[in-house]
Amino acid sequence: MNICLATDDNYSEYAGVVIASILANTKCNNITFYILDGGISGENRTKTEKLKEINPCEIKFIKIDNELFNDYSKIKTHKYINIATFYRLKLASLLEGVDKVLYLDCDVVVNSDISELYNTGISDYYAGGVSDISNQTHHRKPELDEGSLYVNAGMLIFNLNRIREDNIEAKYLEYTRQHFDEIFVGDQQIINVVLQGHIKQIDDGWNVQSSNFVNRSGYAKNPKLVHYIGRQKPWLFGSMNYYKNLYFKYLQLTPWKNTGMEKFKCEIVSQIYSLFRYVVYRPLFLFRPKFYRALYYSYIKR
Repeated sequence: MNICLATDDNYSEYAGVVIASILANTKCNNITFYILDGGISGENRTKTEKLKEINPCEIKFIKIDNELFNDYSKIKTHKYINIATFYRLKLASLLEGVDKVLYLDCDVVVNSDISELYNTGISDYYAGGVSDISNQTHHRKPELDEGSLYVNAGMLIFNLNRIREDNIEAKYLEYTRQHFDEIFVGDQQIINVVLQGHIKQIDDGWNVQSSNFVNRSGYAKNPKLVHYIGRQKPWLFGSMNYYKNLYFKYLQLTPWKNTGMEKFKCEIVSQIYSLFRYVVYRPLFLFRPKFYRALYYSYIKR
């Protein structure tokens, strides 16, 4: 299995948690991780290599020249997103000889055997993905042809062979240059527009998008993959993300693990503070129908 993540030094710890969660849940020991390296320090590279102790695997670092992404670097998108998110647009060039790859953002954890996801057949598609949570809301998203799937880009399986054959990377660039001022959701918009009609829909348990108790794309007790969308990243103190404890579960398998008072602060004090923050953030949450819907599907109808 070929699995790819893109990170700089600031996100290398979170990428390590993604890898640890995969290795902890996947029986296959024939996994190659491709790390698109946007400036990882020697110390964090060494820590990443130590993840092999969880389950034998291969880890390859691919140094990235950010000048290759000059056309994408000034696209207006969320402040917490950096240039590394656009690396996936050149996977076919960066991963020569790789026919198929599973791309994951660094703000996910895998909670099941990833081979089930990786073995999804996409030979007739450019990619496979899960519907974006914005399909349930009124958030802005690009106009697509009727019937086209709009997927979240945090988890995508790419058919790199077909992408190379049809010169898709050039089409990404062409769309970007022609619609630069109309791109509001970064590479996710570019991928969805260019690949529309050629993306396979995957079971939504493989990308449960979550920002708090109410705002989740699914309510499974044990989601297969959690994607911590938005600003409520689990590693932030007081994060309101419903699934943040899963992040700390897998963090403890890594060289970045918390110990002593740091562990208590992150996993107990932060949990209490997050409840307080949620009440302040949504003081009328008891009057929201969405709250009771989440409550019902989370604790009554599993």
